[in-house]
Amino acid sequence: MNAEELRAAQAPIKEKYKSDPSSAIQTMSVTGTVQPNQSCRLETAAGPVDAGLHPAAGGSGDQACSGDMLLEALVACAGVTFSAVSTAMEIPIEHASITAEGDLDFRGTLGVARDVPIGFTDIRLKFDVKSDAPQEKIDKLIQLTERYCVIYQTLKQPMEISTNVSLNAN
Repeated sequence: MNAEELRAAQAPIKEKYKSDPSSAIQTMSVTGTVQPNQSCRLETAAGPVDAGLHPAAGGSGDQACSGDMLLEALVACAGVTFSAVSTAMEIPIEHASITAEGDLDFRGTLGVARDVPIGFTDIRLKFDVKSDAPQEKIDKLIQLTERYCVIYQTLKQPMEISTNVSLNAN
């Protein structure tokens, strides 16, 4: 898809959202079923995914790790956003890859040290880009990718998360 085709595809959607802002609000949902072996089965568009404990928390490593899945979601979102923005900016990309690394001290989640934070304490996103475009255009591309990447912005400026419990649910 080139820049003109992308703009044409997005134009009616953008117009709809401008004229009816509430139509832009979409509720996304994922359901997981807790399994007896310290895992959770997620039904995804790509098929079921079994998530389990990371080996550093006692898992076998045979199942997806939610920490890895968080980083994968960040890379996927940044990659899709990068691709769309580079297309819109008409920046030719010969090759691009994105790597996310995150530091997590497992003493926190295992309750070994109460003073250790639970969760990632640092996440680094690295773009490896091969393009003939000038550096300032690539810099702008990365800036806009960060700005419009949903997962990046969610992690950078977290929102409130609420919990609801239903007993005897099916």
